[in-house]
Amino acid sequence: MIDQVAERLVRRAIVGFLLGGLLLLGYSVLHLFIVPVAWAVIVAYATWPLYRRLRDRLVRQPVASALLMALLVTAAFVLPALWMGILLRGELGSAIAAITAQIRQGPPVLPEFVRALPWLGDYLQQLIDEIVGDPEAFRRQLTAWVSQGSDHLVRLVGDVGRNAAKLGFALITLFFLYRDGEHVLDQVRRVLYRFLGTRIDAYLVAVGSTTKAVVWGIVLTALAQGIVAGLGYWWAGMQAPALLGAATALIAMVPFGAPLAWGSVAAWLLVRGDVAAGLGLIAWGVLVVSWVDNLVRPLVISNATRIPFLLVMFGVLGGLAAFGLVGLFLGPVILAVLMAVWREWIEESDLNPPPSPAPEAGRADTPPGPSNP
Repeated sequence: MIDQVAERLVRRAIVGFLLGGLLLLGYSVLHLFIVPVAWAVIVAYATWPLYRRLRDRLVRQPVASALLMALLVTAAFVLPALWMGILLRGELGSAIAAITAQIRQGPPVLPEFVRALPWLGDYLQQLIDEIVGDPEAFRRQLTAWVSQGSDHLVRLVGDVGRNAAKLGFALITLFFLYRDGEHVLDQVRRVLYRFLGTRIDAYLVAVGSTTKAVVWGIVLTALAQGIVAGLGYWWAGMQAPALLGAATALIAMVPFGAPLAWGSVAAWLLVRGDVAAGLGLIAWGVLVVSWVDNLVRPLVISNATRIPFLLVMFGVLGGLAAFGLVGLFLGPVILAVLMAVWREWIEESDLNPPPSPAPEAGRADTPPGPSNP
């Protein structure tokens, strides 16, 4: 009997060792594709209702429906990105040249109510005079600032070639997920069921609801920021405020992208001499547009997933810092699973409450009666 138990333990140890080694080897082979696959899974799950409608109309052609849906998603991602790239590439050089030409006409003068501010007014006017005192030096400094901002953006998002490769792998994976996603999900559920039992269904529901909530949170937040920023552009007197608002909404899909959009417009207004409009747009962006990102996205995710607002905010920011852009989804999803486990443990503890603590020695449950004389 003891020999059988020992043999069984040795077999399990060998199987566990082999499984751990295979997992490490598999990770070393597939770690470059984890992020593209994660993006493909997120997009496939978020767009699955649309794909199901398309598949119902092409019942006898599952491959064609999967390919058509993958092409539609590709167009939805690639075409706006190309439009933004062409727009920024064409406008950036002309914007720097226009700012330099504006500076040559003389430094802008702050409004009287700004210059009358104690300490701040004189400091701002002196700063503007120093910046625009040498137009060529300012042009070089502005080019350096743009280069530094581009470097920071590349570090956050990644270079173009690497992102293009990741996008290609993600779209290929997306096609196969549309075609075989239900079978893959069923296999994942059956494998996890062996380890976690019936509770895996609650965990998968938490992951799915959180993923949808994050997707809608990002989209709705970007749209809200674009609309609010467009109102600010209209108030500041910018031409085509609706177009600028749409560009801001697209840039707002990237974390911390909206301040780059309205901040560039505000800087242009200040250099052009519209100081009141520029300062007003900065105040509008800081007090209104930025707070839309800080409030709308966590509120949408929190209301849809029953996760506290503070945890959602920590999940979004912490996931972004830990995993990059895909951390926008992974952070809240991880916290959603943790909350599901926490609630399950709380429900189990309610069904099996801990025993009451024993009374201390020398202490009666009832007050003592009168003592005998």
